[in-house]
Amino acid sequence: MVADGFTTCLWFDGQAEAAANYYTSIFKNSKLGRVVRYTEAGPGPAGTVVTVDFEINGQRFVALNGGPEFTFSEAVSFQIHCADQGEVDHYWSKLTEGGGEESVCGWVKDRYGVSWQVIPDVLDDMISDPDQEKAKRAMEAMLKMGKLDVAALQKAYAGE
Repeated sequence: MVADGFTTCLWFDGQAEAAANYYTSIFKNSKLGRVVRYTEAGPGPAGTVVTVDFEINGQRFVALNGGPEFTFSEAVSFQIHCADQGEVDHYWSKLTEGGGEESVCGWVKDRYGVSWQVIPDVLDDMISDPDQEKAKRAMEAMLKMGKLDVAALQKAYAGE
């Protein structure tokens, strides 16, 4: 571990290894790291996974099998900035398959309950445009969408 870096810890109830494999299968620039297992000293059954280190696009994570005490909520989410509609479609599809849930405004919850925002890069420029009418049209269009549609956002922004 790097002394001055940080790692996001995700708490799971027995699914840490499966979740780490799932996330690293979705993102191109990702890799699995160290898997720590309980020994005979416990407190879990010997050989079962305690933590799994993994990395996505340079961001370090540790998946922890912490038990059922805590679950994920929408109060914390990860943003995925997408270059184009193809990337939006890819991440939306991967994160909703196998039990994920679609939401509104580009938000999705994956099969483990982790929330993601799948956002095309052009959106921030549109909704922060100094031309308030353009920004308003883009925002209003986005608020009506589940998965974000880049072409529809661009049309609304342009006033078409």
